[in-house]
Amino acid sequence: MIVTTTPYIEGKKASQYLGIVTGEAIMGANIFKDIFASITDVIGGRAAAYEKELSRAQKIAMEEMEERAQQMGADAIVGVDLDYETLKQGSTVMVTESGTAVKVSS
Repeated sequence: MIVTTTPYIEGKKASQYLGIVTGEAIMGANIFKDIFASITDVIGGRAAAYEKELSRAQKIAMEEMEERAQQMGADAIVGVDLDYETLKQGSTVMVTESGTAVKVSS
């Protein structure tokens, strides 16, 4: 499956637009990660635990979006947008991805 943020795929033509597809993931960060992140924020540096959770959530959302596109018969997803939101005072992160499922031809 070709997935791109651009509205088209170079060298290919969208022969059929199948509709919008989305993927979502909501991940909670546990108390130990919260404490570690707070310490990291105070002394500087990167919050590796949060980065790992964000990466995991993005992967889940992408896989869900691709699965939905495949169920529609798509070869590709164009115009993909990726968004991150924090919920519950920062203890939960939500990742959403959306794009347009298409069939492509050369």
